[in-house]
Amino acid sequence: ADALRARWPAWSAAGNSALVAATADHLLGVATLHRTDVLHRPRPVGRISALVVDARYRGAGLGKALVAACEHEHHEAGCGLLEVTSNLRRTDAHAFYEHLGYDRTSYRFAKTLRAD
Repeated sequence: ADALRARWPAWSAAGNSALVAATADHLLGVATLHRTDVLHRPRPVGRISALVVDARYRGAGLGKALVAACEHEHHEAGCGLLEVTSNLRRTDAHAFYEHLGYDRTSYRFAKTLRAD
């Protein structure tokens, strides 16, 4: 929590945001949003960079509602495409996104860079 609080000001100043599903006492789910301008597309690209729903509340429609809210936010921000990435192991998440109309369009390659 302390690390997130420390990173939040710069992260949000860069145009990132988060949406939450919560009760007065509990955080039920969260989605983080990012928008970027890319040279090869005429409109910005939106990304759901994280989507997490507490396991006790999965299947209740919270993830679907968070994705719909992300779609709305990115549409309002002028994005022409919304992306979401998911670890290869998360086959349940892949089925969830496909059920919501997302297409598997590419491979994503990643490499961890040294901190020094």
